[in-house]
Amino acid sequence: MAVSAKIPAIHLQTNLPNPHHSKTHKPKPLNFSRNIQTRQISLRKHHEISVLNPSSITAQNPNSLILELCLKGDLEKALIHLDSMQELQVSVEEETYIALLRLCEWKRAASEGSRVHSYVSKTVTRLGVRLGNALLSMFVRFGDLVEAWYVFGKMAERDLFSWNVLVGGYAKAGYFDEALNLYHRMLWVGIRPDVYTFPCVLRTCGGLPDLARGREVHLHVIRYGFESDVDVVNALITMYVKCGDIFSARLVFDRMPRRDRISWNAMISGYFENDVCLEGLRLFFMMREFFVDPDLMTMTSVISACEALGDERLGREVHGYVIKTGFVAEVSVNNSLIQMHSSVGCWDEAEMVFSKMEFKDLVSWTAMISGYEKNGLPEKAVETYTIMEHEGVVPDEITIASVLSACAGLGLLDKGIMLHEFADRTGLTSYVIVANSLIDMYSKCRCIDKALEVFHRIPNKNVISWTSIILGLRLNYRSFEALFFFQQMILSLKPNSVTLVSVLSACARIGALSCGKEIHAHALRTGLGFDGFLPNALLDMYVRCGRMEPAWNQFNSCEKDVASWNILLTGYAQQGKGGLAVELFHKMIESDVNPDEITFTSLLCACSRSGMVTDGLEYFESMEHKFHIAPNLKHYASVVDLLGRAGRLEDAYEFIKKMPIDPDPAIWGALLNACRIYQNVELGELAAQHIFEMDTKSVGYYILLCNLYADSGKWDEVARVRKIMRENRLTVDPGCSWVEVAGQVHAFLTGDDFHPQIKEINAVLEGFYEKMEATGLSMSKDSRRDDIDASKAEIFCGHSERLAIAFGLINTVPGTPIWVTKNLYMCENCHNTVKFISKVVRRGISVRDTEQFHHFKDGVCSCGDEGYWGKT
Repeated sequence: MAVSAKIPAIHLQTNLPNPHHSKTHKPKPLNFSRNIQTRQISLRKHHEISVLNPSSITAQNPNSLILELCLKGDLEKALIHLDSMQELQVSVEEETYIALLRLCEWKRAASEGSRVHSYVSKTVTRLGVRLGNALLSMFVRFGDLVEAWYVFGKMAERDLFSWNVLVGGYAKAGYFDEALNLYHRMLWVGIRPDVYTFPCVLRTCGGLPDLARGREVHLHVIRYGFESDVDVVNALITMYVKCGDIFSARLVFDRMPRRDRISWNAMISGYFENDVCLEGLRLFFMMREFFVDPDLMTMTSVISACEALGDERLGREVHGYVIKTGFVAEVSVNNSLIQMHSSVGCWDEAEMVFSKMEFKDLVSWTAMISGYEKNGLPEKAVETYTIMEHEGVVPDEITIASVLSACAGLGLLDKGIMLHEFADRTGLTSYVIVANSLIDMYSKCRCIDKALEVFHRIPNKNVISWTSIILGLRLNYRSFEALFFFQQMILSLKPNSVTLVSVLSACARIGALSCGKEIHAHALRTGLGFDGFLPNALLDMYVRCGRMEPAWNQFNSCEKDVASWNILLTGYAQQGKGGLAVELFHKMIESDVNPDEITFTSLLCACSRSGMVTDGLEYFESMEHKFHIAPNLKHYASVVDLLGRAGRLEDAYEFIKKMPIDPDPAIWGALLNACRIYQNVELGELAAQHIFEMDTKSVGYYILLCNLYADSGKWDEVARVRKIMRENRLTVDPGCSWVEVAGQVHAFLTGDDFHPQIKEINAVLEGFYEKMEATGLSMSKDSRRDDIDASKAEIFCGHSERLAIAFGLINTVPGTPIWVTKNLYMCENCHNTVKFISKVVRRGISVRDTEQFHHFKDGVCSCGDEGYWGKT
């Protein structure tokens, strides 16, 4: 809030001295001891007299007694005597008030200072310069600009000190415009600025920053003859640096007839602040050539520059110089060294510096903790924080935020809750950085409701707050809500590229193409379309929504990196278009883009979905021999899937046994899925046994085993597996499908009886079921088992896609394609039903489930039914 909004206007002209008769006075220093130095000799004489006859002084000269008490710093007794004088209506001299006010200022006694001010207001009719300046200085020191402004307005006369104090007070409080306005008023009434005025005003110009006004003040510096004063010129350099005009700052620096260490530091740090690190380092070496010794500020700036450059070798050399010059004993320098080494991944050096520090402050511990967290070592971050706690060091908001981020990466919910409780007790949750870290931690620990609770308690949410909760909702499979929060956010804040990436991920999850297109248009309008990961996020959105044509356009319109090629390869794999994936891979090689591990994962998946076994095996062999990429567990799982989908179950099993690394549950899961397709119960049970020896918590493997037993008619085994799931408290996510109609995304849950159009939807579906039965088609269902559903469809599918398709048919014009996204596996019954519906309505219907895209048209699916539910 601007000061002018809460300070009443005062007509300064009525009380201002005549500009033609104004005198320039040197400003009075703010230090209490120096301000009362002029009174010490006379007071010493009073003291000598009082020793001889104290009662006479007390009775005859109470003002002198208060002055003596002020000299001793005894404010309490001095105020007691002041109260007595007021009660006895004894006149209080101006010097007495001045001494009391300066003592209050020195002791930072705000309430006592206000008390003295109240006596001044009652007894002093004409506020002189010295008393007014004492009040001004005190109120400015206390940060009470309202009272300072009133005092300034009541002063009959003002000198340069009066103006300097008030200008400095406004500038320190961040009211830069008001400070500059006061400066111009000072010039208008004829007060000549001095060496104390210009540094303050120039810092104000830099704080705005306002280069035009800064240049104007520079002219004033020259006009009043201060261009040779070191302190003023140093302030000029800093002003130009803060305004981003590093060229002008260097011109001022080069023209200085005399420089001190502050001059060099201002220019060197100015280069670093404006990301001209190399020039700053050159100036540092020049400083040494001129035999100017660096200080702590110099060395911390140079170390920070090495951190910004990411130059490991230079950092080591600077570290050696620090040791040689003895700065290694300084805590602040060591803290900078820790941050520098950790930023370039030199953990041995960072830990060595940390371990050798005799005294570690909070910054030291926080530097290590945040360094570990940012460099993918969350375990060490939490461990270091635990040691810090044992040392009795109290963390601040930066420390807590860093540890919470480490807990988020490790999934340490219990530790995160303890940190949350500590932050609540100490008031650290009021810092938005802590609140944002809590949102991230709870989101990644699958406690999204707690994350929402923290989010709603933040009074001033920033872009990171909104981005964190949007991403958190997306990670917790609540993408529909994520889009709603994004719509709320843009009402008050502008999203950045990270926000848009998070929202695009949510759009991709539920197939919200229209929303994704709107975000694409917004990114282009605001100039963010090519910022960071956003181009690839847009590409991924189009791919996951199944729109390969706009995906291809996006691919060709942006600068391609290996991630761009990988996203498009993944899209072709999901579409079951192995031939196009192989063609794209060869184009990638021809474009001199080196493939990585993800490239081959997508390529092998594409070959698997398209039955291209020979091609897939050749690409797997070429990974290490031709492209020097060592296969990882995902690649081995892809090969097992490739062989298994082709019916080569024994080959897949032999491949697993010959692997050079131990298989993980995903590899055995690929074999189990192949056994499900081809109903090989014996080998499937063997694969399941290996899986559950390593992983008993992943519900997906239990589902695969249930599906294998259900397809083979082994209902007792299905019941046994489901009992184990209940005992282990494993639940399947409820089926949910999304369909976009007229730019709006509509969600349908399994068994949704609350939708406004549910009766109409069910009626449409019943009509299709009757037609299917009339043509001899029916959904398979075994009535022999009443306690469990007869097939994997009834157990794990939920059929929510049928509701979404029926809703789309009702609310769109004939011929319009229907696009549905589903969060679960699509069962055989639903697959057959949708094939029949597409033939009846003569529309294209696309369903993306957890496995792949299914494009239905005229009763045929793009997956070909081959190798997906089994051989027929």
